[in-house]
Amino acid sequence: QVQVAESGGGLVQPGGSLRLSCEAPGTVFTINTMAWYRQAPGKQRELVAAITTGGRTNYADFVKGRFTISRDNAKNTVTMEMNNLKPEDTAVYYCKDPGGYYNWGQGTQVTVSS
Repeated sequence: QVQVAESGGGLVQPGGSLRLSCEAPGTVFTINTMAWYRQAPGKQRELVAAITTGGRTNYADFVKGRFTISRDNAKNTVTMEMNNLKPEDTAVYYCKDPGGYYNWGQGTQVTVSS
């Protein structure tokens, strides 16, 4: 079982920014689409953004224009820049491949509050 490691969460005021990072081991990373998901208290986990191996991106409507996903295949990392954060962005954020090679990690908590 292979697990990713997320980091970069924290407490930020509305309108603030955070940068999440994910390290995913193994050479399979370079051939997998990777994505960020989130789960807020009492809600189901949802897809936030995804990026293909070639760099094509896809975003949920609720983060378009605010979040940017990127990847570095040489370093096996996926990053998500989050700007203009809103209280409704509060959630645990997870990094994973939709294809299912990696297991769910511990996630990283993002809290947006004044």
